[in-house]
Formats: sequence, structure tokens, C-alpha cells
Amino acid sequence: MVQPIALLSVYDKTGLIELAQGLAKAGVRLLGSGGTAKKIREAEIPIEDVSDITKAPEMLGGRVKTLHPAVHGDIQQTISGILARSIASDEQDLKAQGISPISIVVCNLYPFEATISQPNCTLANAIEEIDIGGVTLLRAAAKNHERVSILSNPADYSEFLTAFDQGKGDVGQSFRSRLALKAFEQTAKYDEAIGGYFREQYASADIPADKLAAPVQRIALRYGANPHQKPAQAYVTDGELPFKG
Repeated sequence: MVQPIALLSVYDKTGLIELAQGLAKAGVRLLGSGGTAKKIREAEIPIEDVSDITKAPEMLGGRVKTLHPAVHGDIQQTISGILARSIASDEQDLKAQGISPISIVVCNLYPFEATISQPNCTLANAIEEIDIGGVTLLRAAAKNHERVSILSNPADYSEFLTAFDQGKGDVGQSFRSRLALKAFEQTAKYDEAIGGYFREQYASADIPADKLAAPVQRIALRYGANPHQKPAQAYVTDGELPFKG
């Protein structure tokens, strides 16, 4: 039996050590990015760095960690790592490139919404909390959920370990499908928050005309909120707001 591989790259490290311990005990080979691998290694759990398979270190202050063909593959050319399907041609491609398939991905994202909710958040602060590699990991694993399990929420770790143990390494298609749906919903919500933030920064009615980067798409509503709440808003995601305040 081929040893299963799990790739772990998380911002929220809740339950991470318990998950890593459970996976290692079950004979899973662990790969981790930067801080994730460091925390697991500090708990004396065997783990390899993602750079061990990509042969490329983290760079640009941690902005580039997991974006590499050995992890994701090229969707239109050689499908590898997470995206490899259980078919002969994909398996041959992996073998030719010396890449092992990844069957478990554990990933959650930088806290963009929590960051922009801070009263002193600057545009630069917000931009640095836009996750790139994490979103790619989530989508790649969720896309290939016929074979890959994507854990995007620490609340699922315990149930996953139980299912993994009971299924002798196979948690079942229904569970993988549920995890994939959760990952897709998470990335959709994440993108919506980013779009909403930049709509407010670049296309809001309260921005001076010479500062607008796009047609007005958002306006804050004057009524309907209590003093401690943010005002409600009306917005469109395409074109121009059909009315003015």
C-alpha cells in the first residue's frame, strides 16, 4: 500500500497538533509549509517542509510558499500532486516527474475579514491578509475531492481522524464531498469579503470623484442601523449603482 501524504498549511492552528499526531500515528507522511511545519516539529512529530518537494524555499516574506507544480501541477498540462486523478495517465505523469500524489490537504486562510474589521486597518494591512496559496490549495483539493480530502475547518479534525481510522485510510466519498462543499463555500465567502472591501475603497459614493477607480457601485445607507452598528449599504457587483444618495 502506498503511504498516504497530507499537506498542512494553516493560519489558524487550533487543533493542529492533535490532528498531526493522529495522522502520523495512522502512518500518514506529513508535509508542511513554514510556520505550520515549525509548530508540528516543535511537538516532536515528524514532518517534512514543502520546500523538500518543491526544491524551492519560501520567499517574498512568506508570500510564496505552496505555489509550485510539485504541489498543484499545471491544470492544462501535467496534473500533479493534489490535482492528480486516479487514472493511469495521471499516475504515469506523476511517475515521470517523480511526484507523489497528495491525498489529504489541511488548510485555512489568512484572517482577511478580522483584519479589515479593525478600526486602524490600512489598505496595506488589508492587502497583506489576502491569501493566495491557501485559496489555491483549497480549490485544488476540493476540485479533486473524488480522491482528496480537504480539511478547511478545525472543527472537522476529530471526525476526520475517526473516519480515517475506521475506514482504514478511506473516509468515504460522502465525507470527502461534504468537506469539498465546505471549502468551496469558504473560498466564495472569502472572495466576497475581498470584493466588498475594495468596492468600498475604490467605488463608493463617499469617495471624491477624482479618487474613484470605477463607477460608483456602493453607497452607505443613512438609516436602519443602531449607533453601535456599521451602516447598511446598497451595492451592485457589476456596472454602476442605478441611483444616487
